[in-house]
Amino acid sequence: MKYLTYLLFGSLSVSMACKSERIINEINLVMTEPPTSVATTPKITIKIGASTFTATLLDNATANAFKALLPLTINMKELNNNEKFFDLPKSLPTNSSVPASIQSGDLMMYGANTLVLFYKGFTTSYSYTKIGKIDDVTGLTGALGAGDVKVSFEINPTE
Repeated sequence: MKYLTYLLFGSLSVSMACKSERIINEINLVMTEPPTSVATTPKITIKIGASTFTATLLDNATANAFKALLPLTINMKELNNNEKFFDLPKSLPTNSSVPASIQSGDLMMYGANTLVLFYKGFTTSYSYTKIGKIDDVTGLTGALGAGDVKVSFEINPTE
């Protein structure tokens, strides 16, 4: 009986040691393997008159559908002294929600086909689907001006 207990205990110890070594090897493999791909943040260029802005797109279906429309030059209309908008000829997929607040430089969809570029921050009770955001909004309000404006969106040349 004693012999059987030692044999069982010995077998268990060897089994656990082998399993531990395999787990350690798997952890080391995961830690030393280089990533197979490097994710890049999609960027677009927004041109308004002589001003150029870079925007970072989100990784969502709406942003991807918008990016597929580029290059795009549109005449955006003024609304509420805080945004420019344009009704796209086709609907994009959306997942709208009420944002905590709107920030200057936010690029969003209102409904399924109204593209909105905000140049002043405020709080809202309206639902939007966020597409992206202008990285540096310095000069955005001046570039957009007080009325309607021609705006070009294109895929950033480095993408």
